Amino acid sequence: MGHGQAERIESAVDGGAAALFAGAVAFAAARLGSIPLTVAAAAAAFAGCLLTLAQVRPRVPSFALAEFACAPFEPVVPDELVLTDADRRTPLDNAPSDAVLVLDDILAELGPDSRVVRLFDPAAMPTAGELKARIDGHLNRAIPAAPDATQDLYAALDELRRSLR
Repeated sequence: MGHGQAERIESAVDGGAAALFAGAVAFAAARLGSIPLTVAAAAAAFAGCLLTLAQVRPRVPSFALAEFACAPFEPVVPDELVLTDADRRTPLDNAPSDAVLVLDDILAELGPDSRVVRLFDPAAMPTAGELKARIDGHLNRAIPAAPDATQDLYAALDELRRSLR
């Protein structure tokens, strides 16, 4: 942010503060007097506040900074841990071109409580008919009807009306 832009922002903030102050003075003057008095008081408050805020300037720093020269920078080349193109290689550089990647399953036997593996076990998957039967069972399950408490509600309301009289 440049110096000119900072001054414009500060001037806008000063103007906003002066406008707020002038509005407050105008409100107070409107409660006490007439419209010409209100306008005159607001204008005087705005001008006075803006001129006062314009007089406020930042102080010059009271401490001196010593001049210093930057030391020349010399790049440091370490002797170790530097990779070169000779260090770059892919895992298949030494493999023959017809090599096949074989993934071996390290599980010797599945336990009976192995849920994740059983989830994808084709023998444990339900058939389409079994799935349909489960869904139909859920849909056809009878939902118990709520008891009709209308008469009890009317009786309680009547009792409440009688107690309020």
